[in-house]
Amino acid sequence: MKRIVVLGAGESGAGAAVLAKKEGFDVFVSDMSKIAPRYKQMLDDRHIQWEEGRHTESLILNADEIIKSPGIPETAPMVAKAKEQGIGIISEIEFAGRYTQSKMICITGSNGKTTTTSLIYHIFKKAGYDAGLAGNIGNSLALQVAEDPHEYYIIELSSFQLDNMYDFRANIAILLNITPDHLDRYGFEMQNYVDAKMRIIQNQTPQDAFIYWNDDPIIQRELKKYDIQAIQYPFSELKEKGSIGYISEGEYTIEKPEPFNMEQEQLSLTGRHNIYNSLAAGIAGDIAGIKKDVIRESLSDFPGVEHRLEKVATVRGVYYVNDSKATNVDACWYALDSMKTKVVLILGGKDKGNDYEPIKPLVREKCSAIVYLGADNGKLHDNFDALGLPVRDTHSMKDCVAACYELAQPGETVLLSPCCASFDLFKNMEDRGEQFKELVRNL
Repeated sequence: MKRIVVLGAGESGAGAAVLAKKEGFDVFVSDMSKIAPRYKQMLDDRHIQWEEGRHTESLILNADEIIKSPGIPETAPMVAKAKEQGIGIISEIEFAGRYTQSKMICITGSNGKTTTTSLIYHIFKKAGYDAGLAGNIGNSLALQVAEDPHEYYIIELSSFQLDNMYDFRANIAILLNITPDHLDRYGFEMQNYVDAKMRIIQNQTPQDAFIYWNDDPIIQRELKKYDIQAIQYPFSELKEKGSIGYISEGEYTIEKPEPFNMEQEQLSLTGRHNIYNSLAAGIAGDIAGIKKDVIRESLSDFPGVEHRLEKVATVRGVYYVNDSKATNVDACWYALDSMKTKVVLILGGKDKGNDYEPIKPLVREKCSAIVYLGADNGKLHDNFDALGLPVRDTHSMKDCVAACYELAQPGETVLLSPCCASFDLFKNMEDRGEQFKELVRNL
């Protein structure tokens, strides 16, 4: 009996373990942190061995293959030892793909992944398709393949997941954009991160589809390096040479595979970045054969995604917006670009090798004040204090919201769009957003 070891017992790892057990492997799960009670229960119910708070070498390095959770870096000591011994290391998505013939709609990009993935899922469900939501959102793909199979899977893929995918094939691959992110995980080499994103098209055949943003300079550069087999569906904000999805004279337009159009003002998502997300999602639905009236209705009534430009409340004439998902500079740029009022901007967290230069012109133009929120705000002071805006230095969400309440004037917007990861002060970006919303609602 082959032995599978799963490193990390979150949603991804626990799901992979369940599928491995179902497929007859000898399975062991190891997590350096505490395992959440619901995942312990999941493993115990299926008689899967596990450990927490340590990695026992003798129980791990005897594996035939290791499934690594995406949050664990390649430089982790146990991962390095496994590689030295020649043990294959794959992702949960790669493993799950071996045991299903379902259609895979896969979405990646530095920004917009969650919104686009959720919107495509919304379109497919409204059309009555048997679809599962997986990857960075929804339930583990492996768990669904094992116990709740679907005909289609809509999968949000991070660069970390793509790193350990080799034979997996996307039937519809969507690449939204590539901008600097997670450089701390890629040796501060942008090309390493770019190479990870481009893995979305590996193994595609002429029967598959590749949807991508035609205006992205990095994507345009990289496309020249690849022999792309899939049918290409480029999109752009304006009608450009070769784009089959665009906005023309206020109309949202898709030229193929089936011509489709609707009024731009009918789109439920607003802002330039959401034009791209809506185009990518509409094209995916069109390729899948979903009826035009269903696509039109879905694009019109999609409620949006929590923690992504989420309207929280209006207090004393000040609008509060939760954009905690903005964990890189480009996401913050799009958030600021969509603002119609002056902004008190909340920045900060765990820096990932950020270059803040691209947002400085927008900060200067749009912002009336900046509130720093992080364990160490030194880099933010170095980058933004010279703009001459009022700034506050805070190290908890309570102090941050209090500072915003003091600074913001009626008619302005307080925008939590931090540019950074959340792990310095919060469990994750959801925790950061939830704390912000709770404190705002209690003002």
